[in-house]
Amino acid sequence: MTISGSFNLSLKTLFFCVLLLVSYGQADAQNKKTSGNPVFPGWYADPEGIIFGKKYWIYPTFSAPYEKQVFFDAFSSPDLVNWTKHERILDTASVKWAKRAMWAPSIIEKDKKYYLFFGANDIQSDNELGGIGVAVADKPEGPYKDLLNRPLVDKFHNGAQPIDQFVFHDKGEYYLIYGGWKHCNIAHLKKDFTGFIPFEDGSIFKEITPESYVEGPFMFVKDGKYYFMWSEGGWTGPNYSVAYAIADSPFGPFKRVDKILQQNPDIARGAGHHSVIHDKKSKDWYIVYHRRPLNETDRNSRETCIEKMYFDEQGFIKPVIITKEGVEQSKVK
Repeated sequence: MTISGSFNLSLKTLFFCVLLLVSYGQADAQNKKTSGNPVFPGWYADPEGIIFGKKYWIYPTFSAPYEKQVFFDAFSSPDLVNWTKHERILDTASVKWAKRAMWAPSIIEKDKKYYLFFGANDIQSDNELGGIGVAVADKPEGPYKDLLNRPLVDKFHNGAQPIDQFVFHDKGEYYLIYGGWKHCNIAHLKKDFTGFIPFEDGSIFKEITPESYVEGPFMFVKDGKYYFMWSEGGWTGPNYSVAYAIADSPFGPFKRVDKILQQNPDIARGAGHHSVIHDKKSKDWYIVYHRRPLNETDRNSRETCIEKMYFDEQGFIKPVIITKEGVEQSKVK
């Protein structure tokens, strides 16, 4: 063989090796088995996770200065690993009374419509315009439009700032659970979500605030018990965390059981404001939350993450271990 022939063979071998490495790299990316944390890029907080059809969805707050929080993005995934971004599913152009601080979306499907509840304007008193609104769309990715052209809750009731809303569906009825400033209310929603149904005593907003509650309520039912979860600590600090209580009714009384999600000084700080995803055909439970990377000091540098959530034999939630790996690939059952 000539030197030229040997050189050409070496080039061919090198080219083949490069192609092989690229192919392996592409296959590895396509066969990614864990979500990783954060699950998608960008600063996002207060995530609400839910299943619609055969997809997982996450609806978070865009984490930025209040004046820049004028829209919501959403994310969908068939397997918890590969996520698609749906940009500006709702913004202040569609909500004339909302000017800033669009926070903590909560979503529910009813009669083939999708209702997105959200906070806006961060009102500090009853004299300001803002509070909790609701928007509607024909698809999970929107676009959403304002349902009422005004806030659904625009005043402080029982000391609760009208933010951090969660819509809870139980036995054919719908409830709004919400509240900041260390107070939490529950209210019975009308079937069309345009207002509220008074309770038997004539009241509209019942306070269900448990010990150490700050904000970020979430509720689910498991084995006939009502699990009420919330965030404790300050959202800008390292000790932001999640605790929970269990009761026989969505109205409580709720006695704090324990803290189950918090920072790990080796991984991230300020792990809180969460939601829970559960496929009823599966035994798997997931907690979706935000946290602040160790190298970040800006209060708005928050990322959305996901972990598995487990229960012990008595039905108590085990402490959640926060990770960099996230969760394994899993399709909706």
